[in-house]
Amino acid sequence: MGLASTNDGRTRCAWAVPGKPLVIRYHDHEWGVPARDDRKHFEFLVLEGAQTGLNWLVVLNKREGYRRAFDDFDPAKVARYSDKHVAKLLQNPDIIRNRLKIESAISNARAFLEIQEKFGTFRVYAWQFIGGHPKQNRWKNVRDIPATTPVSDAFSKDLKGRGFSFVGSTVVYAHMQATGMVNDHTVDCFRYREIRRLAA
Repeated sequence: MGLASTNDGRTRCAWAVPGKPLVIRYHDHEWGVPARDDRKHFEFLVLEGAQTGLNWLVVLNKREGYRRAFDDFDPAKVARYSDKHVAKLLQNPDIIRNRLKIESAISNARAFLEIQEKFGTFRVYAWQFIGGHPKQNRWKNVRDIPATTPVSDAFSKDLKGRGFSFVGSTVVYAHMQATGMVNDHTVDCFRYREIRRLAA
């Protein structure tokens, strides 16, 4: 079930813990909102890859650092990063200094550009997996929400086939949730109906 905020009395998804303003703000204003632009899709791919093995709050705390370090998530710029740039990023305390994750963000940017060239936009490519319309789920409890689905399995497999890394099915389903490809707010959460209206 949802969890009421101690500040405004609104019921939220249970993971939106009171006392964690970054998490509350992310839940209330971003999570589940259909992403219309490709840069937002790329941003989440970078951040979700960085999150692998870590708590999402760790990534949220470093999000502004990532924006600065990765040229505001411009895939065309990130795709041109050199080994020298990687070395610089590995010294940057404002991001997660993991070589594999940093190199993955760069190679993913190159694969991202290839998808844009073939499909026009990454969004068109991604949303084909859900028939072009967000899936409206009706979860009563966060424990019922799956970590992966057959759709995220297929999406993940296709991304890997196109050269992406750190895009396992769990990461891809998190991406689908974040970018509004699915509405996984619990039905008692105040954002559930708002997101549903955005997708109409």
